[in-house]
Amino acid sequence: MATLIHTLADHSDDVNYCAFSSSCLATCSLDKTIRVYSLNNFTELPYSPLKGHTYAVHCCCFSPSGHVLASCSTDGTTMVWDTRNGRMLAVLEQPSGSPVRVCRFSPESTYLVSGAADGSVVLWNMQSLKLYRSGNVKDGSLVACAFSPNGNFFVTGSSCGDLTFWDDKMRCLYNEKAHDLGVTCCDISLQPISDGEHGFRYFQMASCGQDNQIKLWLILFADFLGVELKYKCTLNGHSAPVLACAFSYDGQMLVSGSVDKCVIIYETSTGNTLHTLSQHTRYVTTCAFAPYSPLLATGSMDKTVNIWQFDLKQPCAGNTVENESKVTVEDWSEDDVSAWLCAQDLADFVGLFKMNNIDGKELLNLTKESLTNELKIESLGLRSKVLQKIEELRMTMISVSVTIPDEFLCPITRELMKDPVIAADGYSYEKEAMENWISTRRRSSPMTNLPLPSLMLTPNRTLKMAISRWLETQQK
Repeated sequence: MATLIHTLADHSDDVNYCAFSSSCLATCSLDKTIRVYSLNNFTELPYSPLKGHTYAVHCCCFSPSGHVLASCSTDGTTMVWDTRNGRMLAVLEQPSGSPVRVCRFSPESTYLVSGAADGSVVLWNMQSLKLYRSGNVKDGSLVACAFSPNGNFFVTGSSCGDLTFWDDKMRCLYNEKAHDLGVTCCDISLQPISDGEHGFRYFQMASCGQDNQIKLWLILFADFLGVELKYKCTLNGHSAPVLACAFSYDGQMLVSGSVDKCVIIYETSTGNTLHTLSQHTRYVTTCAFAPYSPLLATGSMDKTVNIWQFDLKQPCAGNTVENESKVTVEDWSEDDVSAWLCAQDLADFVGLFKMNNIDGKELLNLTKESLTNELKIESLGLRSKVLQKIEELRMTMISVSVTIPDEFLCPITRELMKDPVIAADGYSYEKEAMENWISTRRRSSPMTNLPLPSLMLTPNRTLKMAISRWLETQQK
């Protein structure tokens, strides 16, 4: 069951796009702003709305870490923002100056893609924030984009109906005429599917268009083969052009939004309709599943964003694991762990974990020592990445399954504090968040907006110990 739990109505014009990180929701609009909300209570963060674009904002997306947000606009720019303090990090100007319709981060945050109305597509290097490579689709405006889970390939969709596949050197690998009247959106699932014959791992891709259709595809990404695309089926639930589509994190569901004002949620394995949501009063322009919680956001030309929650007993975004209680994770099968690894861009470890019979309980008990001595992961960087993802999983399970005391949340990030400090205004903040706040030359309090008499930050050891004790009680 999908239940409407909240409606955001802060934008003064059409909502064009919405995107989730693990802790936030970002929305953007024709009103030229981007708004960022905490997932804990759907309150707007202190630095929101983000203002900088001079025309409509068409798309926004979070980096995989959630620390960076990108937005693109009719003004011909893609802006990069620090989500910890709202500071603008860069303004990336499309070389042609054409309106930018879509932007996407690669899975490792190495690149950011921006696609424009004149068909130009640019890969930006996110370390230098400089242009890396650029190209053009052969016809039409570029309106859609999605990366492969390994980040080595990406697909673009154009208003002339083509899906074009590129590698990370901006070489055009393959072109498919997908929708006669134009592509409007596309997405690639993180969950691989085996063909059962050759052992290849395919990924599901969805595309939707002005022809009222959603098409499901199977894609094989291989460095030695390039891209192999197989048509799977067509979903015909909408009665008007489909403007948006997105997979849940486990790939078991697909959501779509349409000019018919409806949101439809499909089961991808069968193509069956699970839910039809019809609360919006105008075109549904965007939809997105949250990565670590059973939430769905839908945005519309009615200027609102609806937040939906799923019954955890049903298939939902993250049925694999990330969003349920610790008991549920302990009950994960080896296949559930494999799905989680793929969702965390750790697919290379699937074979190793299966060989060592790592189920949910074993996953939660992994340590630096067991990764080194038992699983024989020699790379310190890879061990650290796996441990970080496991810790994020533990923290996410806590944050979703229980309500975190408000005094444990940083007022800036609205996330559980790890290193709390007391500022001169008497409030406690996450150290890094407050340092970033001050580094933007803001001498005002995030809470009162009054001048800070001092920039000194004092460790709040008492609060840190209280948070630590609370975490211990949640993990028992």
